[in-house]
Amino acid sequence: MNILQARFGSSPALQAAPDGVETLAAMADRRVIRRYADKAVDPALLETLCAVALSAPSKSDLQQADIIIISDKAQRDRLHALIPDNPWIREAPAFLVFCANNRRHRLMFEWRQQPFVNDHLDPFFNASVDAAIVLATFIAAADRVGLGTCPVSAIRNTAAEVSDLLALPDHVFPVAGLGVGWPSFGGVLSPRLGLDVTVHYDRYDEAGIQDKIAAYDKRRRAMQPYATQRYTDRFGEAEEYGWSEDKARQYSVPERAHFGAFVRRKGFDLE
Repeated sequence: MNILQARFGSSPALQAAPDGVETLAAMADRRVIRRYADKAVDPALLETLCAVALSAPSKSDLQQADIIIISDKAQRDRLHALIPDNPWIREAPAFLVFCANNRRHRLMFEWRQQPFVNDHLDPFFNASVDAAIVLATFIAAADRVGLGTCPVSAIRNTAAEVSDLLALPDHVFPVAGLGVGWPSFGGVLSPRLGLDVTVHYDRYDEAGIQDKIAAYDKRRRAMQPYATQRYTDRFGEAEEYGWSEDKARQYSVPERAHFGAFVRRKGFDLE
């Protein structure tokens, strides 16, 4: 598919187009949408998409994901005030918060007056993955009906404050937000690392990884150059500023170092 060539710099050599190839091409062509038309999203459609998303696979049928639709304007404003660098929290026609929920299962043990014997890292991890799968499924479903979406991981920058605002009890925590709306433009295709970097056969393989990432940097600069460079006061202006330089600069500053402490305060034992 040409879209895979554009996205990854290469495309698998399919001998014949499979059934549903048009859907695959549309999924590969998905774009983050941060600008929206001035048009409301039908609440019934949002709830339908939530139902589709919650139909996704769940670890052992534990169903540890919740979705909070932020419909009250004052609540949206309060949420935006916590994360002011993300204007689409307030400007997107709809905004949702996807949460991981390990609380329901603990309540079941309380109701039965039995000890919860799985109080360790795995329940936190399982709930996080369940929420992430639901988020990804919602995005795919929204794409299919013509809606644009923008995930907001920055919701975890102020996880404790967001948790308080949304009245999240112990063992429930925010994983990501999601702006949703009818697109006002076509979006931008973000090139991805080559498949020879991220797809492995039989075992993990890092052979030639530095050269492969350098090639990706070059391809990405040609297709989607960065408009600005991070932290030029510390690193100066790079003549060839690519993905690897941008990510190295991004992670030169601690991000969400408090999140582990927040999760522990939510009652999780991360051992």
